[in-house]
Amino acid sequence: MAAMKRALIILFWVHLLAFPCGIWAQAQEQQEEKEVPWYLWGRSGTGNDNPRGTTNLGMPLNAPLSPTAQHVSWGLGMSAGAGYNFDRRSALVGEFLWNWLYPTNQTLRPIQVALNTNKVSGHGNLFALTGGYKLELRGRALGTYLIAGGGWYYRTASLSRPVPDGTTIGCIPAWVWWGYDCSSGIIVSDLTEVHSNASAPGVNGGVGITFRVGEAPYRMYMESRYHFAPTKNITTQMLIVTWGIRY
Repeated sequence: MAAMKRALIILFWVHLLAFPCGIWAQAQEQQEEKEVPWYLWGRSGTGNDNPRGTTNLGMPLNAPLSPTAQHVSWGLGMSAGAGYNFDRRSALVGEFLWNWLYPTNQTLRPIQVALNTNKVSGHGNLFALTGGYKLELRGRALGTYLIAGGGWYYRTASLSRPVPDGTTIGCIPAWVWWGYDCSSGIIVSDLTEVHSNASAPGVNGGVGITFRVGEAPYRMYMESRYHFAPTKNITTQMLIVTWGIRY
């Protein structure tokens, strides 16, 4: 888990360092095209590298940051988006994000100890519906962009087995994550099904790089984005790296 998180953080910084390279590449290509109207830039054959609409489909891999990282490890998911290009550089994009959240041993162990069994499992999900502004510098083959925005985040967690009612256990964050309430420092164990959900408005921002594939306007992209939402009890903070295709 720690190695995975370090790798994703390194990827994030690689993207930041790649951004100036994308600016340079785009500037070189625009110098060659400076006598051509912007709406013809990037045209090749029957392809059009300046569509009015923009869409993307990707596979995100998340690296939770503290305090979320105390309860879940990395997880895969799916993201999809659509938007409108005002010109070659500026776009507004709406996106849907889903990530599967795998629990850490740290947050499962107290429940396993209380039930005196290792046959306890749990899982969670993160859903987000966001909108944002994308500033893109796009050359014929290589591009880079900054993206930032906000939206609504919804996080869930569920446990396969409840603790028997009447069990006296001190309240720690692991119990709160799964949906137990606390009273006078003791968990309230009268649940027949253990699950929790939390939602809140949040913000995000990141950087991406794109690579032309096939006919314009299709491009592969790799993006690193930070997500933050002040969800109840435990704040949601994620660094999410996404691979996919866009135009």
